[in-house]
Amino acid sequence: MSWHPQYRSSKFRHVYGKAASKEKCYDCVPITRNVHDNHFCAVNPHFIAVVTECAGGGAFLVIPIHQTGKLDPHYPKICGHKGSVLDIKWNPFNDFVIASCSEDATVKIWDIPKHLLTRNVTSPKKELLGHVRRVGLIEWHPTANNILFSSGYDYKIMIWNLDTKEAVISNPVKILDAHKDVVLSMSFNTDGSLLATACRDRKIRLLDPRAGTVLQEASYKSHRVNKVLFLGNVKKLFSTGTSRWNNRQIALWDQNDLSVPLLEEDLDGSSGLLFPFYDSDTHMLYVVGKGDGNIRYYEISPEKPYLNYLMEYRSHLPQKGIGMMPKRGLEVSACEIFRFYKLIPTKSLIEPISMIVPRRSESYQEDIYPLTTGALPALTAQEWLNGVNKGPLLVSLRPGSGAVNSLPQFLEPEPLMKTTVLSQHQGRGGRMPLEDMQKPSEIEDSRKQLKVEEKLPKNEQMCLSNGFDIFECPPPKTENELLQMFYRQQEEIRRLRELVNQRDIQIKQLELELRNLCTDTGSY
Repeated sequence: MSWHPQYRSSKFRHVYGKAASKEKCYDCVPITRNVHDNHFCAVNPHFIAVVTECAGGGAFLVIPIHQTGKLDPHYPKICGHKGSVLDIKWNPFNDFVIASCSEDATVKIWDIPKHLLTRNVTSPKKELLGHVRRVGLIEWHPTANNILFSSGYDYKIMIWNLDTKEAVISNPVKILDAHKDVVLSMSFNTDGSLLATACRDRKIRLLDPRAGTVLQEASYKSHRVNKVLFLGNVKKLFSTGTSRWNNRQIALWDQNDLSVPLLEEDLDGSSGLLFPFYDSDTHMLYVVGKGDGNIRYYEISPEKPYLNYLMEYRSHLPQKGIGMMPKRGLEVSACEIFRFYKLIPTKSLIEPISMIVPRRSESYQEDIYPLTTGALPALTAQEWLNGVNKGPLLVSLRPGSGAVNSLPQFLEPEPLMKTTVLSQHQGRGGRMPLEDMQKPSEIEDSRKQLKVEEKLPKNEQMCLSNGFDIFECPPPKTENELLQMFYRQQEEIRRLRELVNQRDIQIKQLELELRNLCTDTGSY
C-alpha cells in the first residue's frame, strides 16, 4: 500500500499576510459610512482613491500612493456628483483616469493631474447619461481601451465607448436587458469576450456582452449568490453568497454547465459580504470578509478538489471595503505577490496588507512572477465592438526589464541618440584644438556620422532602429516573434546607453586634461 502525504506540494503553501507599519498607513481619512456592498477603494501604482463621507452630494479622495501618514483635513476632493458615490474604478490602461458612479444616476470620467491636487475637482472629463436610476457598479473592459460597463438599479447594463470627443455621452453603444432585478456583481473572462453577472434574483448568468444574449443561467436554489468572479483561463466561475441557513458560503462552477456547482462550502455564520479576488498568475484566490478582519486564501487546481485551502490572515480590525494593487505595482524584491488596502472606518485608517512568499534569497524570483498583464490595451474600442477578441498584453516584472510595456518600443532609443549627439557637441565645444591633437581619426568619424544624421530627414532618423527601417519590416505575427523583437530592442537600448556612458567618460577625461594644460601654462 503506497503512502500519500497529507499535504500537497506548493510554493505558495507558506504565504503569509503582513500589515504595514503605522507610518506606511493612510491616517485621518474620512471613509464613507455608506452601506452599499462595494469596495469603496481603487488603487494603481500612482494613486489610491477612496470614497469619503461628505455632506451634500458625493465625493472621493485621490491620494498619491507614497503620501502616507496623516491626511490634511482640508485635502482636495473629487466632488462633482449630486448623490453619494457608490463605485470607483481606475482605467487599467491610464493611471491618471478614473471612473465613478453615483446615486444621481450618472457615471463620470475624471482626469487626475500628475501634480498634487491644490483645489477640489468639480468638472469631469466626460459624463455618461443613460441610466434612469442610481448606478451601483462600473467595470472597465480588461483588454479593450476606453470601453466601460455600468450597471444600475434600472436592471440594465450599459456599454459605453469613450473614444469620442463629446463631453456628455447620452447613448451607450449597447444595453444588456437580460436581468429581472439589480445586478450585484460583474466579472469578465481573460479576453473580455464573456461577462458573468450575479443578480439579486439569486441567479448567475453568463452573457455575450456584444450580442446581449444569455449563454448560461444558474438557478441553484441552495446558494444565494452575491458576488461572482471569473477564474482566469481555468474556465471556472467562483461565487460567494449565503446558504439556506444564512451561513456565508462559497461555490465553484463549471463555465459550460451552471446547473450544479462543482464545489460548495459553508464558511461561517457571519452576516458580512464576502469579496473574492483572483490572481491568475499564481492561481491563488483570496476571500475577504466585510465586517470582519479576515482574509482567507486558496489555491485553484484544474483537478479535484479544485479549491485547496492555504491559510487565513486574521486581524481584530474589521474592514468596510478593500482595494487591490495591480501586479505591476508590487514590490518584487520583498517577494510580494498581492497587496490589499483595507478600509477601517472606525479608526479613519487605510492599512496596506502585503501577501508575501517567504524566500531567503533577495534576487528576483522568476517562478512566482510569471509574465503578467501590462498597462497597454490589446485592442481599440472599435476593434472590440467589431467582434475582435484578444488576450491581454503580458509584461515581465523583473526590475530593469523596461516592463510597463509589453510591445517593443521602436522609438525609445531616439532620445538616447540625441543625448549621444549632444554629448559629442559638448565634447567638441571649446576643446577643438586639444581633441584634434589627441584623437583626430575618432573626431573625423564622429563628424562624418553627425553630417549623415543631419542630412537625414527627422522622420527617417526616428524610423531607423537596429539597422533596419521598422515601417518596411513586417510586424511580428506570433508571440515568439514579438518577444524576439522586444528583446532585440532592449539590447539596442542597452548598447546605446553604454555608448552614452563611454562618451561621458571621454568628455570628463578631456576636461581633466584641458584643466591640466591650463595649470601648466599658468605655472610657466
